Amino acid sequence: MKKAVVKIGGKQFIVAEKETLLVDLLQEGTKELTLDALLVIDGDKTTIGTPTVEGVVVTANVVDDLVKGEKIRIIRYKAKKRVHKENGHRQKYSKIEIVSIK
Repeated sequence: MKKAVVKIGGKQFIVAEKETLLVDLLQEGTKELTLDALLVIDGDKTTIGTPTVEGVVVTANVVDDLVKGEKIRIIRYKAKKRVHKENGHRQKYSKIEIVSIK
């Protein structure tokens, strides 16, 4: 099975064909991505790029534009002062599917 390391939105991911993953929210209207591979693993053979592997392109399709992540609660509390504040945050992601590694 062929795997590759790609960089999307400042983060690196190990991907394989027909795999879906959540990445930081992409620009609106993006349907297809072509990514350069930083590293390729093909069985026992590993190819490291400087900075990318020449001739290897990873293509991906955007499955869902907006996926909300898990709710994170932020609580600030000071004992004996009657001070407490609670905030929440849900990160927005794009869901992509890796089509091919060529």
